[in-house]
Amino acid sequence: MKTKIKFLILLPFFALLMFTSCQDEVTEITNPNETEALVADSNLTALVSATSQRDGSKDNIIDKASCLSIELPVTVVVNNLEISIDSEEDFKTIEAIFDEFEDDNDHLEIIFPITIITENHEEIVIENAAHLEEFVASCNGENETDDDIECVDFKYPISFSVYDRNFQVIDVVSIESDRQLHRFIERVIDAEVLASLNFPVTMVLADGTQIVVHNNLELEQTIEEAKDTCDEDDDNDYGDDDFTKERLDNLLMSCPWVVHEFERDAVSLADNYFEYVMVFKAENVVKVRKRNGDILTGTWTTRVGDRGALIKLEFDTLVDFTLEWFVYDIEHGRIKLYQAGGNRIILKKNCDITFDVTKERVLNYLQECLWRVERLHIDGIDNEKDYIGTPFKFFPDNVVKIRVNGEFVQGTYDVLAFNTGFVLQIQLEGRPNLQLEWLITFLEPGLIKLESLGNPDNKMVLERHCPNTDDDLNYVDDILISSDWEVARYFIVEGELEKDNDFYMYTLSFYETGRVKVTDPNNGTFGGSWLSYRKSGLNLGLYFADNAPFSALNHRWKLVEITEGRIELKDLDSNGEVERILVLEKKV
Repeated sequence: MKTKIKFLILLPFFALLMFTSCQDEVTEITNPNETEALVADSNLTALVSATSQRDGSKDNIIDKASCLSIELPVTVVVNNLEISIDSEEDFKTIEAIFDEFEDDNDHLEIIFPITIITENHEEIVIENAAHLEEFVASCNGENETDDDIECVDFKYPISFSVYDRNFQVIDVVSIESDRQLHRFIERVIDAEVLASLNFPVTMVLADGTQIVVHNNLELEQTIEEAKDTCDEDDDNDYGDDDFTKERLDNLLMSCPWVVHEFERDAVSLADNYFEYVMVFKAENVVKVRKRNGDILTGTWTTRVGDRGALIKLEFDTLVDFTLEWFVYDIEHGRIKLYQAGGNRIILKKNCDITFDVTKERVLNYLQECLWRVERLHIDGIDNEKDYIGTPFKFFPDNVVKIRVNGEFVQGTYDVLAFNTGFVLQIQLEGRPNLQLEWLITFLEPGLIKLESLGNPDNKMVLERHCPNTDDDLNYVDDILISSDWEVARYFIVEGELEKDNDFYMYTLSFYETGRVKVTDPNNGTFGGSWLSYRKSGLNLGLYFADNAPFSALNHRWKLVEITEGRIELKDLDSNGEVERILVLEKKV
């Protein structure tokens, strides 16, 4: 017998692991059987354990050991210069000092005591160099094969069903990190717990590609196929000095690259070049697309010398890009370049981005789904809250509709080709903030960024929303529509304010059209808008305009728990801390 119960977060496992967390994704929890349970000595369990091991290779320039890492901050003396290493970014400083002269003898000394973290996530205090050498000696040598799997990772959170000897679920444990996963799998290997992984689970490859797996067999195959597909960079320099020219060329030409950070002569030029798109083509041609759509052409070459891999860029107009850049780090989906004198570029790989923008392509993207207003910044004011639960729909005949309180308000739109690029014009009565000429500055299938032609400080971001394509969202919608609801709890964390009584006796009714009707204690009614959508988990947008007390709930809430009778929502700040809690319960 298999029982299906959908949860976003479940009670913490009662002292089995002594850690708890929140589950963002809707997961199918099933009563497992022997074939679904993790077996202590199985290949899959070993693969999961190896994937969750800590990679100690990033700081090899300090400790020369890929099976351990040094907890930061740490102080080192490099060629008689004392340096405080506070983050991984500081590793490049060591590399730069080593590379300054080619014929000197480089030397690094660690100031003890330090704390090391082993591949099994154990923390050990090290008092001196001899003590550290004992642990270094136990690691494999430079670029030798080791047990940890670095080319594929779990996308957290994930969860495990824990069950008794009769294979009945007794609890669910949520996992937020490699450390938690590794410790849990150790308990499985030691036969302390019986458990099975709750699917679906998303795996992330070294190049950023995500693969959704649905069972143990798919998980095992995915890890096996991915585990040797990247350079684990287990050498003792920093970054990828060992990159071959062929591999670097292939990586550069594999996808477009987006400028994320840019410094020239120690001055940040990120505002000038942020989200410029670079495409490396054959025959040493490189093209850069500016935010306004202009495309500039230059040349690129690579070489690998004693200092490692270098990329030479040459443009007639983009003089800030024209330089031979040292590749000091290549990580998953990102390349970091630098040159002495405070010059740095960080490029992010984006295979989905559209480099050659055409009117037809823009129209196809607009018309394929609904679009949420994720951001709308006009004249120094953020206006996106006014569009919670009110997505756009662009139609082929230049008709645009926006859904307000469950009904579509109709207007017109057009895409025009200007000298500065492609412009989206929107005409919607009563929506002056939208009726601007919006220059398309960034385009990919699920994301469109725009800025006003007349005022670049006016910005809008649209994110794609495709109804009826996500089983988890369909489940959320079905639950909301199937019953009437009431506010069981409204809690403001700062000040510990319980505001439940403000909503006493009100009834909320959710409709498939996106309208939410609120009935007050005196049987008066008013309408609002709602929309469930996925972004870093599941979310529920609620908008009641100025109708008190529900206007306080105008927000894009994080959906953290849902059952047929209860829905828990949270408002999180930029650090992930809970600011408000909203609980809806089924009206009986």
